[in-house]
Parts: sequence; C-alpha cells; structure tokens
Amino acid sequence: MIHSINCGGKLLSLSSPMVMGILNLTPDSFYDGGKFMESYLESVESMLEEGAGIIDIGGMSTRPKSIEVEIDEELKRVIGPIEEIRKRFPEAILSIDTFRAIVAKEAIHAGAHIINDISGGTMDPEMFPTVGALKVPYVLSHIQGNPSNMQDAPHYDYVLIEVFQFFAQRIEALNQLGAVDIIIDPGFGFGKTIEHNYTLLHHLDYFKSLRKPILAGISRKSMINKILDTKAADALNGTSVLNTIALMQGASILRVHDVREAVECVKLVEYTKKN
Repeated sequence: MIHSINCGGKLLSLSSPMVMGILNLTPDSFYDGGKFMESYLESVESMLEEGAGIIDIGGMSTRPKSIEVEIDEELKRVIGPIEEIRKRFPEAILSIDTFRAIVAKEAIHAGAHIINDISGGTMDPEMFPTVGALKVPYVLSHIQGNPSNMQDAPHYDYVLIEVFQFFAQRIEALNQLGAVDIIIDPGFGFGKTIEHNYTLLHHLDYFKSLRKPILAGISRKSMINKILDTKAADALNGTSVLNTIALMQGASILRVHDVREAVECVKLVEYTKKN
C-alpha cells in the first residue's frame, strides 16, 4: 500500500521510504546531547543536502531516566529554531518531537508540520484533541510507562499483540477526533527489553494490516549496543543493519542521527525490491 500524508497542504508521498533526520536541541540526549544547540541551521542544511525528507526537532530528552524540563524551557528550546529553520529552508518538512500538547500546538503555529509524540497520547490527555483540532500528521508511538520508569521492568504477555491492540485502539480514538494522517511507531526502547525490541523488528510487517505508514526509530539505541558490546558513538554499522531489516519489513520512515547512511540503506533496499 502506498501512503501519503498532508503536511500543511503539501502532499508528502511515502511511495519510497523517507529518512527523518534528528535535531536534538537538548543538552542531555543519549547520543548527541548539546551537539546542535548552537549550530542547528548548519545541521539542518547538512541533513537536507544528504537527503532527509523530514527534520525532527526535539527540546527535551526522553532517554531512559531522563528528567522532564519545564514547559517554558521546552518551548524556548524549539519555537525560535523552528521559525528560523522555516525562514532559511521554507520547503523543509519539520516535525516536533514532544509529548506535550501545548508545545505541539505552539510548534505547529511556528511552522512545524508533524507532531511526533513518543507517548502515543498517554502522557497528556490534551494531545489527541489537539491533533484532531490542528488536522496535522501525527506519529503515534507505543510506550510502556514513561521515560523515568519505562526500562525498570518492561513486561508483556505477547508484545506483538499488545502493541498492535494499543495502535488499533488509539487510531480509532484519533479518527473519532478528526485525525486521519497517522503514522505508527512501535517505540523501540520505550518500555521494552532487548527481546521485545527484536521481536517487534522481526515482525514489523505484522503492523501493515493497520494500513498506516510505519516509522522505525532504531538509530544508535541500546538494542544495538548491548548485542554488539559497543557504545552509541560506535553503533553506526549496527544501525544501518537494523534500518535495512526495518525497510525489508515494511518501514516507510527511518528516524536517524546519520542521514546519508540511512538514505543509502533506502536506495539499496528499493533497488533490491525491484529486481
């Protein structure tokens, strides 16, 4: 099934998988904390030149055991940069990485096109009504718990079924509020053990029956590092391997720190599928 999403009147086709470049405007993200806070325009330019179709902008780390920042601080970190990025790169598609409805709303008004919510609406009851009112694409992610406790003792009886049921129920709730452009993200590393993560990756195509684009956010995560006994800084090769598997299993969007390498994965997988 070929998907497309409406980004502020611009139809974004996902007939070929797309790469979402990560722009963390935070001092404490697990891999690139503080890296882009001063040079974000150059970083965006580089990611766009390397082939990113979406730039995902976040102002608060959601790594395990991360501490929430105040709403005003999150807004301060993202709103100005979104406005500046839109001025410098008016054709760029921007997403706001937040679980707070007020931040999502202000970011959309500032020029972002997509809301990327790691909580799937579970951490702010106003998120779904906000998405419905704004009529913007929404990344519906699965999480068990919240960033402060999600990795304490994740447990599922049947992880595939439970994540699928979460998506089905939340999609229905969003549809009832008028939201239609929904992207699903299994939430690798968000309340899952290593085994849960690899079960979800191996069976990613299980979610295709929901008839929604699938986003895979695997880049440099601990599900790579723990298997390879390495650190996030050395996990590029492992990331490319798992991104390739995700594409073969039906992912439409790869959320990554390293755009050029992910674009190469897309090109090679797409060429392979044609032959």
